[in-house]
Amino acid sequence: MKKLFALVAVLLLTFSVCAHADGLKIAIITSPNDVHDGGFNEDNYNGVVSFVKHNPEASFTTIQEKTGDPASCVKVVDDVVADYDVIVCVGFQFSGIVEVAEDNPDVKFLLVDTWPANDNGQEVEVANINAMKFKEEEGGFLAGIAAALTTKTKKVAVVNGIAFPTNVNYQYGFMSGVNYANKHYGTGAEIIELPSYSGTDVTGQNVGGNYVGSFVDQANGKIVGQALIREGCDVIFVAAGGAGMGVFTAAKEAGNVYIIGCDADQYNDGANGDSNIILTSALKVMSMNDERVLNEIKSGNFKGGNYHLGADTNSTGYVKTPGRNQLTDDATAKIDAAFALMNAGKIIPASSYSGTKPDSFKGLDAK
Repeated sequence: MKKLFALVAVLLLTFSVCAHADGLKIAIITSPNDVHDGGFNEDNYNGVVSFVKHNPEASFTTIQEKTGDPASCVKVVDDVVADYDVIVCVGFQFSGIVEVAEDNPDVKFLLVDTWPANDNGQEVEVANINAMKFKEEEGGFLAGIAAALTTKTKKVAVVNGIAFPTNVNYQYGFMSGVNYANKHYGTGAEIIELPSYSGTDVTGQNVGGNYVGSFVDQANGKIVGQALIREGCDVIFVAAGGAGMGVFTAAKEAGNVYIIGCDADQYNDGANGDSNIILTSALKVMSMNDERVLNEIKSGNFKGGNYHLGADTNSTGYVKTPGRNQLTDDATAKIDAAFALMNAGKIIPASSYSGTKPDSFKGLDAK
């Protein structure tokens, strides 16, 4: 009889765990833009939507913290943590959720684009936080090759939001790609950097580039875009969040400028009457990884930790889907060849993490 009761108890517990997993209550929290920003936030949102589509007993809520202030972001998480089984925190602003996570060990956290940090700013691992960083420099590298192979004016540029490490990675990767194409394909492209818009990173170093100074200021994004177009740029890689939409507008009004999208496939955002301004988009594949971790939570295989994801896990790349890009077949072949070298570790583009620079990154001579 005791064995029977024990078996029943195990079955009930198993049913309870499975039912709870299937009915996961998920919150996705973004800042300062909402989930429909056409790029970074929306790609994460799509990962949650896909999970719920395949697990209809699950549910999700979107929450927007509008200021972008890290302390405010952590407070929003703390305010709602008791109401959810899983919280997806989108952006570096949420790195300070360590105490909230430790105080709520039964809640699982997905932390995207940063790793958790304690009160002293030191990166730590937390058992119930799956934290993802991505190798943005890899997507930027492919964008740089695409730009150099496409430009007719021989002038290209990258526009960024704020010089946080992830954004500098995109900048350095792009510049590395242009330099690579110039060396191996004779493209002769010049990277235009306007001193009045140069960026200052978190260490106080001037990293150059073209920075809007915001991820939401579309008006200033348009001003930066117009300034680069006046300098002759006809291909611009835009890694500036919502502020990047201003650069899109400048390109649409100019009529002869390509934009390379960022984080997600931004082809729809490039529609301009009967034409489209999007050449391709550099990808940071967050949606797939969000859905993967949610499935791990559902199956009981969740594992906390800090992960750095790149080409070797199909977590970076570029859009070459027919009808979603305007690259030539020759350009696609050359980008794919460089991607294969990068995936094999023979090319490591410059990044803020490695301390390398775009004119001397590992693999500049690789072919």
